[in-house]
Amino acid sequence: MALSTPQIQRFLLTKLHRRYPTSSKSNNLNRNRNIFNNRRSRCYSAIAIDAPSSLTDSPPIRWGSVSLQGPREEMEDDIILRPDSLQGFSFAAVFDGHGGFASVQFLREELYKECLEALQDGLLLLGKDFKAVEDALKQAFAKADMKLLKWLEIKGEEEDESGATATAIFLGDNKLLISHIGDSSVVLCRSGKPELLTSPHRPYGSNKASLEEIKRIREAGGWIVNGRICGDIAVSRAFGDIRFKTKKNEMLRKGVQEGRWTEKYISRIQFKDDLVVARPDIYQVTLGSDAEFIVLASDGLWDYMSSLDAVTFVRDQLRKHGNTQLACESLAQVVLDQRTQDNVSIIIADLGKTDWKNLPLQQQNVIFELVQALATIGIVSVGIWFTSQLSL
Repeated sequence: MALSTPQIQRFLLTKLHRRYPTSSKSNNLNRNRNIFNNRRSRCYSAIAIDAPSSLTDSPPIRWGSVSLQGPREEMEDDIILRPDSLQGFSFAAVFDGHGGFASVQFLREELYKECLEALQDGLLLLGKDFKAVEDALKQAFAKADMKLLKWLEIKGEEEDESGATATAIFLGDNKLLISHIGDSSVVLCRSGKPELLTSPHRPYGSNKASLEEIKRIREAGGWIVNGRICGDIAVSRAFGDIRFKTKKNEMLRKGVQEGRWTEKYISRIQFKDDLVVARPDIYQVTLGSDAEFIVLASDGLWDYMSSLDAVTFVRDQLRKHGNTQLACESLAQVVLDQRTQDNVSIIIADLGKTDWKNLPLQQQNVIFELVQALATIGIVSVGIWFTSQLSL
């Protein structure tokens, strides 16, 4: 998809703000300065990084990242970025915690260490054996989760609620590998068009991934209430969450004490497996000359913006100034202006294959836009007429 014209861009920004009118630009800037200043200890904004390839003369990857606290009481997101650290591959990950920050804090370094060891310091990434890489990453995630569960056990009941999703990418010159659990997402922009590369692990919805998760949970002995496992958690794959793994029976007894269910109800329950698992989906994507940039972000972004809108916005930002970090911060700003109820963590990787300064603007299809506008006016008019007839 070519870049938006200024008129389309204004329409996009209007659409993004339509549900939550904002104050003037100066007020927005002042509010956001206060957000950064007041939450500096819990919000992170990394500078853009050039990551040159150690294997070829390919142009450097430009990184940008930001992690901001929304209106929630606690900042439970985090990011990690290690450019060119695995035999020329870069490692980047977004963590989205729940029930406290403990699991994210533990995983921030531990997951990378396990991946480093399992991938033989990155040597496996250089080969063509995808099955070997897949097995290595599954092993790394399993070991990290096992260590986390033991650590949570030692910390005691106060951390029983703690868990975290994690989506990690391994980015080389022409290859992208993703290891993913939870509801963050990776989107690739290819010739201006978004490609959603991951599926969220949630126990609700009618898509294939959600139906598979629902089936797995029920076969393990669990149940789902209002899109939550045992009426509790709305994500079905995560690190930690000890009460859904090694302390499932304790979770049942605690539920009786809290009046959530009865002794008779739990007497019929037989667990056959963990309800929440840390088994990742592994994806491999070939990056050609048409691959422009990658957006890896927590659900704090994707629950408020479609992949198409995000790609269009970032692409226009890069065309204007080419600054990946500024584009990353601006994208987070749009979500904050929509009054997101979640924390927002975003990593953007400009693959260095696109000449943003000389990228042509999209030719505006006046006839198509006119037809769309007339159709919208017609639908609204019919709706008003129909409503007036009902009131007679």
